[in-house]
Amino acid sequence: MTTVRSTTSYTRLGAIYAEQLATQGVTASMLTHKWQAGDLIAPHSDIDIRVILDQAPDSWWEWNEQLAAAHHRAVLLDPAHSRLLEHPPGFAFTAGELERNQVSPAEISTWSLVTGNAARLGRWQSRARTMPWSRADERFYRGILDARIGGRYQLDKDSTDNVHHDLDGYRRHCIVWHYVAPCWFASAALATRTRCPGKTAALDQWHPGELEVLAKEFLRLSTSSDPDPSPADLLRSAHVTVDAVLRRTPRPRPLPEASEAEAAAWTTTAGMLRVRVARWIYYLDPPPETETGYLIAREEKELRSARNTLTRLADRTSGADASLVKAMTELLPPGPTTAGTLRDLLAQWSRHRSVVEDFLSANSA
Repeated sequence: MTTVRSTTSYTRLGAIYAEQLATQGVTASMLTHKWQAGDLIAPHSDIDIRVILDQAPDSWWEWNEQLAAAHHRAVLLDPAHSRLLEHPPGFAFTAGELERNQVSPAEISTWSLVTGNAARLGRWQSRARTMPWSRADERFYRGILDARIGGRYQLDKDSTDNVHHDLDGYRRHCIVWHYVAPCWFASAALATRTRCPGKTAALDQWHPGELEVLAKEFLRLSTSSDPDPSPADLLRSAHVTVDAVLRRTPRPRPLPEASEAEAAAWTTTAGMLRVRVARWIYYLDPPPETETGYLIAREEKELRSARNTLTRLADRTSGADASLVKAMTELLPPGPTTAGTLRDLLAQWSRHRSVVEDFLSANSA
């Protein structure tokens, strides 16, 4: 049996991305990516970048334009990058926000360093992994499960638009890494009240009772280039496995909110919204032969998540903060996202740029 696990290609990809950011004037004190090296399986896994800034830029709008240009240039360098660099970064935070515990510890725990100070990231992660377990952690991990269980995972939603080779291999990869492994990761965290660093670690370290055999089998499948089983057969096995994992997952428990919960909810949501304009610009004008329609459709879920969080925050804040949250919420309309709605959103955010800039920079210093 041969395997396709690779870390060198992703290390180089991260360096290329950092070079393109610097060329476009996007200064970052640190770049990280979500998940650990063992969770990235070449050539199928994309790299999901997080940008850490020393301070908020003078204009988030101009910063996003530079970010979109850098991403566009990075994808143009190699046709394979349309898959490996599927989308611009997922979050942008400031170092001050991380120092003040304003970023979700569950999120920080999954990061791997691309460029920057390893000791600094290690300090943030050490603190994140030892903070008391809270209601926010339950929301984070149960959200991963709720997005997939009960028939919500649909293989055909894992688009193959930018996959040009070994389509069945990619579909098997999606079943393992987008369905089984995330559910295992979330259930392991909930069962142990531990913020897992990655999906491979969860499969390696948490497999009570009958799950041990299943964990070993899916770890084997995750790096196998063998043509069997077929995606259809693997999906049936995956449903059985996820059901077994859920039987070992504790029911929701009442927990207190962490003292930093509201600040973390605000910052994590702002961190995600700080990169939306770059994503929309890139999705609406991608490089030749790069498909982004499925990514445009995914924006509905991202915007719904942000809107739900801001709606909850509006009820818990007062004064100027409440007014700012409500104004930003009004700029996140519900409903499906299309190329037309993203163009409308760009125009709307541009008209209300002062609200957007104020929200994105609030509490970032």
